Amino acid sequence: MREIAATIAAKSPLATRGIKDVMNFSRDHSIADGLNFVATWNAAMLLSDDLSEAITAQREKRVPRFAD
Repeated sequence: MREIAATIAAKSPLATRGIKDVMNFSRDHSIADGLNFVATWNAAMLLSDDLSEAITAQREKRVPRFAD
């Protein structure tokens, strides 16, 4: 269980929060509304520094350093 928690903790806090919000929203809404919500979240993720940090870290073969 610790390995799973460590894997999740190493990911972008923004992405982790987004996944949780999307899952909670989708549980209580229609498929169409859920897909629209996902599209909105995905568009917002493109504007964050986390995406560029993830790409740069992968290119440099290092662990990404995400802001809290």
